[in-house]
Amino acid sequence: MNNSYFGNNNFPGQPIFTGNEPTPTPNQVGINNQQQPIPFEQSYIENILRVNKGKKVDVYMSFGDSTEWRNRIFTGIVEESGRDHIILSDPSTGKWQLLLMIYVNYIEFYEKINYNI
Repeated sequence: MNNSYFGNNNFPGQPIFTGNEPTPTPNQVGINNQQQPIPFEQSYIENILRVNKGKKVDVYMSFGDSTEWRNRIFTGIVEESGRDHIILSDPSTGKWQLLLMIYVNYIEFYEKINYNI
């Protein structure tokens, strides 16, 4: 069997596991888990959205392969965010939306953005 395809296991970034001990995530490092400013090197969209939870936003998205939904604007309240998603709620309709970050072009806020860096 040819192992050249899987032969190079040098992946970028920090490994999740080193030996038998998992590498701690930023939330696991230290004892105090209080809301603190985002370190500059972690000023990713997901973290900026987290510190702006509860604010109304317009999320501009593009779906390149769709003829029906090429460009779309989603309006709602930021409920949660993660590396690959945003969860919005719309109190006027009661709908909740799970949006994939890969399709986000930009986000507009209806009020001042918290950016504690």
